Amino acid sequence: MTFDAEAELRDLCARRDITDAVHRYMRGLDRLDAKLLRSAFHDDAAIDVGLTATGPDDYVPFCIDLLAGFGPTHHFLGQIRIELIGPDSAQGECYFQAWHGSRDEQGGERDLFISGRYIDDYTCKNGEWRIARRKLITDWVKDDPANRAYLVANPGLHTGARGGKDFSETRDWQR
Repeated sequence: MTFDAEAELRDLCARRDITDAVHRYMRGLDRLDAKLLRSAFHDDAAIDVGLTATGPDDYVPFCIDLLAGFGPTHHFLGQIRIELIGPDSAQGECYFQAWHGSRDEQGGERDLFISGRYIDDYTCKNGEWRIARRKLITDWVKDDPANRAYLVANPGLHTGARGGKDFSETRDWQR
């Protein structure tokens, strides 16, 4: 067996670029960044998350509107399995857990956890690997009363923000 450095490099670059698309998707969700979220998908992508099945131009505003109704959110990726099928196609499975700060009908704070997997097909078009097809599989959901006592007791903690105000976007190092 001979080592093909060029093929290995193509494989590694494809995996890097696919993983970056998946990361852009998750970050776009939490920061309510429509442009970043949209950049994870090809124009003709098909997305089915159970609550809606559509293309990216309708899916992105659906996500932004849905998540804007929550308080903060935190989408966390677990293992990502990518299988390259050919030079321009791949498929994968990405495990995730998502926390959503929500409120009940009486205004009490709640913690909504959703855990599942994204089953994806990826394609490379014009040199860009993006999601071509995605189906969200929900494995479990947990909805509990929230306890924000630690945050209240420690007002100096740095917490996340949306709409371009998160420290990761402003990088305002002033003290």
